[in-house]
Amino acid sequence: MPISRLIVIEDADHLGPKRQPYLRRMMESEAATSRFIFTARAPSRIIDALRSRTQHIRIPAVETDRLESILKQVAAAEGIEPAAGLIGDVIHVSGGNLRRALFTLELVARTGQEGDRSSVHRLVAASTLQGGRMMVEMALRGRIIEWRWQEQRGRKKRVQSGALAELDRLMNEQALDGDDIISQLHQVLSSGRLMLPNILHDELLTSLARCDARLSRSSYPRLQFERFLHEVSEAGLRHGMAMA
Repeated sequence: MPISRLIVIEDADHLGPKRQPYLRRMMESEAATSRFIFTARAPSRIIDALRSRTQHIRIPAVETDRLESILKQVAAAEGIEPAAGLIGDVIHVSGGNLRRALFTLELVARTGQEGDRSSVHRLVAASTLQGGRMMVEMALRGRIIEWRWQEQRGRKKRVQSGALAELDRLMNEQALDGDDIISQLHQVLSSGRLMLPNILHDELLTSLARCDARLSRSSYPRLQFERFLHEVSEAGLRHGMAMA
């Protein structure tokens, strides 16, 4: 019987150990007529029963010239007129990842900001450690949930601030996923810029490792990061960096 379907499952490593066995059974029942392609940033999170049935292919980063050519072709085909320098900024944000580059270009175009180069600069800012560092520093001082008044359209509105507000900004405005935030937080903690005592530093890295492990079993990344921030706050209180 000929192969009639090609099924692509993106981010298969985020399905978790409870859902992946169902995927294995689906592969077995559809093997005669279908082939499966899994994409994963952390293949080690895929269960052995699936990995043993697949051929692993690591896709290298796309060269800058090739990436620029593809983005320009897509922009022309979709009728997108990017601002001068915007394509270069998208390439910088993607880091050689074609999928991320196409997603970023699509995001900018769908929000009607292709003529505003600063829209991509905001994504570039998300690739730095500033957001993660602010989040950890505020949590250490017990500033998990705070509120402030902000003027919007001539009226004052009560808006959230603090560590959770920074987390929401990274996840919603900057469109960072759980792995991106884990990577950013790890770089913040391992860079040495926070000047933390060794004992506190070890506690935070341990909490982050537990958070990373929970993410693979959860469908709600924000809840796991919220728990991590509360653990950071408790550690800050124990070490005299926050007030009860």
